[in-house]
Amino acid sequence: MADISYSHLLKDAQTRLSDYLTPSVRLGVTGLSRAGKTVFITALVRNLVSGGRLPFFAADAEHRIVRAYLEPQPDDSVPRFDYEAHLGDLLSSPPTWPESTKRISELRVTIEYRSAFALKRMVGLSKLHLDIVDYPGEWLIDLPMLEQDYRAFSTGALTFAASPSRAVFAKPFLDFLAGTDPAAAEDEQIAITGSKLFTAYLRATRDSGAQSTLAPGRFLLPGELDGSPLLTFFPMPLTSDERLPRGSLAAMMVRRFESYKASVVKPFFNDHFARLDRQIVLVDVLTALHRGADAVADLERAMTDILHAFRPGANSWLSMFLGRRIDRVLFAATKADHLPASSHDRLEAILKEIVEDAVKRAETEGAGVQALALSALRATREATAKQGGEILPCLRGTPIKGERIGNITFDGVAEAAIFPGDLPIDPAAALDAARRAKSASLELVRFAPPKLADTLSDGKLAAFPHIRLDRALDFLISDYLA
Repeated sequence: MADISYSHLLKDAQTRLSDYLTPSVRLGVTGLSRAGKTVFITALVRNLVSGGRLPFFAADAEHRIVRAYLEPQPDDSVPRFDYEAHLGDLLSSPPTWPESTKRISELRVTIEYRSAFALKRMVGLSKLHLDIVDYPGEWLIDLPMLEQDYRAFSTGALTFAASPSRAVFAKPFLDFLAGTDPAAAEDEQIAITGSKLFTAYLRATRDSGAQSTLAPGRFLLPGELDGSPLLTFFPMPLTSDERLPRGSLAAMMVRRFESYKASVVKPFFNDHFARLDRQIVLVDVLTALHRGADAVADLERAMTDILHAFRPGANSWLSMFLGRRIDRVLFAATKADHLPASSHDRLEAILKEIVEDAVKRAETEGAGVQALALSALRATREATAKQGGEILPCLRGTPIKGERIGNITFDGVAEAAIFPGDLPIDPAAALDAARRAKSASLELVRFAPPKLADTLSDGKLAAFPHIRLDRALDFLISDYLA
């Protein structure tokens, strides 16, 4: 009995040591509103564990990946990404898109592989832990608040609230603010009313398609903080730097703003964001182009806010003392499957145009930054249609019930062949046209998920169709698999 116990303990110790010595990469995955973050993670994991076809992922193309599998995540205090439930949604009949994630979550995928180097191959298989950290884009938008005081926050928030594209949503809040005296005595009911009206404005703005300047992010995704005084403040117009009267409503707002930064924003930065090695930001460029000038301007502001939050740079041995830095950032324009293949490079070029300044800045710091158009789970197939003697590149898929093009409303059951239009070859011209237009000439609809098989005829897990998911993996983790 003693021998069995000793053997068990020894094996457990060896496993723990091996796990400790196994390198890991923490990949942050975030996305702006409706960019497809949950589907991206689910499809990425599925294609890894199923041994899916990933021809532009170097380690896979070289047949060096032996297997990939899920293991318990290292952070016990972080909720687990519910991969199985999201996978179940996609495999159901009929398939459904999984619900968006509204909190931080984590998932560990362990990859066993053969090294490309002969000396490393002599010691057998190598392993890499890929720790995927999923967090809402709204939380990322909060990070610039760490460098703001309440006056700066209020000035920016109220300027945007009064802008033509947002004033209609902000009117109830701005009307309330006009009748509120910052110097009045602090009042909990005024604080609650004001924060509710401000939150309603932020939510209506987001639902209209806006993607930036929606801080504080927890107002939209409160989670366990719902009803907390941490979320019971709002911007007020303060015109001078003079000391605020003690016990005033404005002083109450300042105090709660600083508490929000200290209790919500800083812990997220220190406990999660600052520990990331790599980052992918999913961006719904197509929807912005489709909606026209206001949406494009809003997307560009969102990119500015997000890029300001990153501190990209090359890691070195000093990183263990000075703190790690995100040394690779991938910006991914999602929903490439909503365009014919001829426009995928054009979509990518438009995203590169949007993040060009940030890419140059990050490269001077030694970081790698790329932009890519992809679809983690392809919902359409390429097709052609003849119109007036012209052959048009189309997409065949099942539009979601209620989607419309012109006077046609789709029932959510029948497949349709749709010509969405072409993106201009020149990305600068495409953005300039979108900035001037009220809406774009693209004919876009939302598609239902494709019907997916769980297993193949030989019993192996079936991979999921994608566009350029392999290229994303190659950029983000291939150097760890050398």
